[in-house]
Amino acid sequence: MTIAADHEPLPSWQRSPLVFAVLAVALVICWSSGFVGIRFANETVSVAGILFWRSFLSGLILLPFLLRGPKLGLPALGDQAIYAFLGMFLYLGGFALSISYRVPTGLVALMADLVPLAIAMLSAPILGQRLTGRQWLGTFIALAGVVAVSADALRIGSAPLVAYLMPAIGMIAFAVSTVIQKRRSMAKVPILQSLCLQCLFAAAMFAPFAASSGDLAPPMTQNFAIAMLWLVLLATFGAWSIYYLCLRLWSPVRVSAVIYLSPPVTMLWSYALFDEPLTLAMMLGLVVTLIGVWLVSMPKPGQTG
Repeated sequence: MTIAADHEPLPSWQRSPLVFAVLAVALVICWSSGFVGIRFANETVSVAGILFWRSFLSGLILLPFLLRGPKLGLPALGDQAIYAFLGMFLYLGGFALSISYRVPTGLVALMADLVPLAIAMLSAPILGQRLTGRQWLGTFIALAGVVAVSADALRIGSAPLVAYLMPAIGMIAFAVSTVIQKRRSMAKVPILQSLCLQCLFAAAMFAPFAASSGDLAPPMTQNFAIAMLWLVLLATFGAWSIYYLCLRLWSPVRVSAVIYLSPPVTMLWSYALFDEPLTLAMMLGLVVTLIGVWLVSMPKPGQTG
């Protein structure tokens, strides 16, 4: 599948708001589901162990797609290793490690949700895709909604400075990985092959940390098995494959804006599964975020989105 340049007309189905809306809903549900899976698994295994087993099992299940797909040369394999390092190891690992240093979870989550803003700022110099005034307005409205949802959990904490830098580095690394992959037209590697390689590379990177925490061997518990099933199917296969598919169809700014909805939807997951409180401020934050995402996601007049 090739990516049309911004000045080229897209097929009518690809311009359809309904197609984008369906994929956006699926993306935000799967993306936010990762928090639920980690919460289940963290009862019996460290975060490093969770990230290792999530990546390893995902790559192992996808291995037949890698072996039966087109043969990839060393340059393509190197590209996938770089994307795994930036988009999975630094992004997921940076946030997990900062939490282990006792950086407040609300602050870490807020930094994670700055990814769309970072992608918006990188899209102009790297991709030549400048945001309209409406899209900038929508970006900051969505960010305001995220802050409103997270307000009760935001505090500074007393962790060392390096612990606060980790999620910032992870956020920037994910944004860089996204725009580089878009610039290279996803290197024309099939999505499932790409995801398999990135998961396996990420597993190799997480393995030393899982070993140091004593979690290289999986705990044989029901909660861990359920959490891994959840993380592999929804948070990995669902979230990452839909994200990469959307990147091949639309601009990174438009796609990544959907991630702003992750905190409000995570809030709904927590309310439904863990009976956590659902306040009026959180619901208002969800509405504000939806408005912002809608403004960003509307395609530019006369352009492809």
